[in-house]
Amino acid sequence: PVLRPTLAEPSGCAMRSFRQPVRSRRPLTDRREAFTLLELLLVLSILVVIGGIVLFNIGGAQKEANVNVTKTQLDSLKNNVEMYRIRMNSLPETLEQLRDGPSDSAKQAKWVAPIINEIPTDAWGNSLVYTLNGNEYEIRSGGIDGQVNTDDDVVVQGS
Repeated sequence: PVLRPTLAEPSGCAMRSFRQPVRSRRPLTDRREAFTLLELLLVLSILVVIGGIVLFNIGGAQKEANVNVTKTQLDSLKNNVEMYRIRMNSLPETLEQLRDGPSDSAKQAKWVAPIINEIPTDAWGNSLVYTLNGNEYEIRSGGIDGQVNTDDDVVVQGS
């Protein structure tokens, strides 16, 4: 059987629920309700340092990724130039000839189909520079600064 307090009972079980909550015995000076300004500044400075390190590392990784993408594009274009050499028995004078075919009418009869559909750009959106010197050629990207013949150029050579 369940015992339930009745109205006739004096201040027994029914009155216990109305007691005041027990307060902490710690003095009021020990209670902390907020962070100090020094603590906030310390946390913010740590976050700024960590953010700077992360951004620096991500920026370096992006530059390296762009260089690798450009190297891959140049290697692919070198293969296309070699395919043109095999098909036409000579090197193209410009990169456009990989798409449009040779300008010489005698060679135009051998031209079957384009080797590439469009002339690629480097990872930074700059045009590639193709130079032909006898039986040797060079395909060059201006790199991150877009200027040709500087230290950051990405170059592929073929012969």
